[in-house]
Amino acid sequence: MGEELHPILSGLIPLVDGIASTFGKNCEVILHDIRNPQSSVIAIANGHITGRRIGSPMTEYGLTTLRSGQFDKPMVNYKKKTKDGKLLKSSSLFIKDENGKLIGFLCINYDISELTIARNIINDLTNIVDDRDFIEDRDECYGSTINEMLSSIVNKTLESVGKPAAFITKEEKVNIVQLLDEKGVFLIKGAIDYVAKVLCVSRYTVYNYLDETRVND
Repeated sequence: MGEELHPILSGLIPLVDGIASTFGKNCEVILHDIRNPQSSVIAIANGHITGRRIGSPMTEYGLTTLRSGQFDKPMVNYKKKTKDGKLLKSSSLFIKDENGKLIGFLCINYDISELTIARNIINDLTNIVDDRDFIEDRDECYGSTINEMLSSIVNKTLESVGKPAAFITKEEKVNIVQLLDEKGVFLIKGAIDYVAKVLCVSRYTVYNYLDETRVND
């Protein structure tokens, strides 16, 4: 370089390798001296990401930013794409001297190409049908035997009433039987007798409740 580096820029050179070492090989860090746009790069780490090296010129984006004269706020987490297709998450920090005059850029380009592919795979794997007419969000009932499954479903339905079976009214019992019917409980052999026992009614009463709730089906 024909001109001596500003002390502030010189002091930031070790920061370039420090940031890159912290975030790994996919993180390119570049320090620009804006006095020489045609050869502005004075320090770089992981230059393989954009193919640049010390002495490389400022990018078109950098030149546009420099021309705009808007340096009040850093530009953080914007997207860029390299000519070979890498997707970059980029940030540009403005470096000023003690008088507030711009003297350089510290730029970070993180190659998120692999992460984007991984995110898309995860999104596909975790995609859930969001049709409330088809399925609703709920805590699932599990059991290692059919009896455990039956007990789990019935107990969970009773918990929704919020009181012991002895204090449940007839209307609430009818509603419980209807809910259990909608959940397919009575497709399980022996479910009628089990529900009758839990609700403290006869099996014939459960049949009557079913007839009552199915009359409009």
